[in-house]
Amino acid sequence: MANIFHYECCNCGHTISTREAVYLCPVCEPLNKPGQPPLGVLKVIYPDAGRLLHGDPETRFRNLKNEGFLPLLPLPDLTCQPPLRIGNTPLYKLDNFYKPFPGNAPDTSLKAPSHVSDSPEIFIKDDSQNPTFSFKDRASALVSGWAAAHGKQTIIAASTGNAGSSLAGICASQRQRAVIFVPASAPRAKLTQIVMYGARIIPVRGNYDMAFDLTVKASRLFGFYNRNTAFNPLTVEGKKLAAMELYEQLGFRCPDRLFIPVGDGVILAGLYKGFEDLLHCGIIEQIPVIIAVQAEGSRNLMDNLHRGQFIARSSSTIADSISVDIPRNFHMAAGFLKKYQGETIAVTDQEIIEAAGNLARMSGIFAEPAAAAAFAGLLKYNREERLSPGSKNVALLTGSGLKDPEAVRSAVVLPEPFDPEKDTLEHLFEK
Repeated sequence: MANIFHYECCNCGHTISTREAVYLCPVCEPLNKPGQPPLGVLKVIYPDAGRLLHGDPETRFRNLKNEGFLPLLPLPDLTCQPPLRIGNTPLYKLDNFYKPFPGNAPDTSLKAPSHVSDSPEIFIKDDSQNPTFSFKDRASALVSGWAAAHGKQTIIAASTGNAGSSLAGICASQRQRAVIFVPASAPRAKLTQIVMYGARIIPVRGNYDMAFDLTVKASRLFGFYNRNTAFNPLTVEGKKLAAMELYEQLGFRCPDRLFIPVGDGVILAGLYKGFEDLLHCGIIEQIPVIIAVQAEGSRNLMDNLHRGQFIARSSSTIADSISVDIPRNFHMAAGFLKKYQGETIAVTDQEIIEAAGNLARMSGIFAEPAAAAAFAGLLKYNREERLSPGSKNVALLTGSGLKDPEAVRSAVVLPEPFDPEKDTLEHLFEK
């Protein structure tokens, strides 16, 4: 099956057919202004993929999967991909979602709905199982693969931690050079990862947006290949593969609702793009309802969704991975949400911390705050009885809690040490 694609601007519709490195639309990029989300983010289009597929939807999907989804990827072949196992992360059904925790009263945030006889089904997609423990490996793998296929040895990125550690790890596996600009305030655990993978790390006295602008300037000055989310259209293409996995893992059907943590909007766009590609290939008939979950202290995408002029609010949240003043993929993400009737919800830092604890106790998975935000959004829908009876609802977990254990310190209370000379086991375990 031929691998044919071109790029299309999500703002003006301008198309570009090239196999060279491409970032923003050349028509819209000159119109960009400071303090505003960039215009000209490009979308990859595969015009022939659906036409060349035959059979019923399941057969069409299996044929695509047998080819490693190459007809829906902007790569010459799959041999350029990193050797690590990326994607194919587990989907867990939380059968004990409505059960009380042992030894404790039932948590009111997990109360069963009034239609308990046909309760909504709850699933979590655990992308912390990727090599660097984050969803970002999906994007880094595709960017690294494209670079390997086109002779690019140095890849640069701005990151609050996860994208940087992801690119550093993936590049290490490919013997590529990674250069990472990070805010100096990024979590130490994530910075440690970057250093251990051998990347060059450049802390910046400033926020993510400043780091982003510096990498764009450096890529132009030195010819480095730029991985930045939204700026590089391949990041969306890498992330969309999670939608393909979900479709298969749910028995060749889409979830009814999918909760996604949102900062820049690239993960949201990636999942939408994956389902949209399945739609255009005649594999699914409609896009699932996707809920964009933002931290209350960083809700610049949802607050500007229906405004005529983007107005940024300074972000402040424990969920550093989704703490964004100017969402770089705002226009594409907003376009998807409007086109497919997506929904938005904000959760407080306290709700995020509580969700991380509830998730860990009921599933054994420790999620970082940004990932826990998606689960917090699902819990909020459950409390408000907005999940349909019998529906399939998925929260996308995008990173491991070990990425930033300090963020949940307030929820962790360690008991005093047991003194075997003074205390007895009977006293320790008495009711």
